[in-house]
Amino acid sequence: MFYRLAADFVVIIHFIWILFLIFGVFIGRRYSVVKMFHIAGLGFVVTIQIFSWYCPLTHLEVWLRQRHDSSLSYSGSFIIHYIERLIYIELSPQIIFVLTMLLVVFSLYFYILKKAVRA
Repeated sequence: MFYRLAADFVVIIHFIWILFLIFGVFIGRRYSVVKMFHIAGLGFVVTIQIFSWYCPLTHLEVWLRQRHDSSLSYSGSFIIHYIERLIYIELSPQIIFVLTMLLVVFSLYFYILKKAVRA
């Protein structure tokens, strides 16, 4: 039971992390600490895309699910099931890479735009 709950918790954290990567630029424009964390996160995402690695949160979730019961494919809650479908969307690695790079360009544009407005 503990492992299933821990795996569900990791999925929720993973979902929050993805939301932060997508929308963090709007908070990062206001707070420099968030900006640095957001840019570092984007750099990390680009790195794992380039090297075709999986996110460590994915590895952790799989490990926890295997500890719970390796034969179960969907044993969580309704919410976790659909959050997992959003996180592990079935797209080709090339499309995911392009979307990641668009996110990076979008974020950098907003960070640079803020600097230009201040100057």
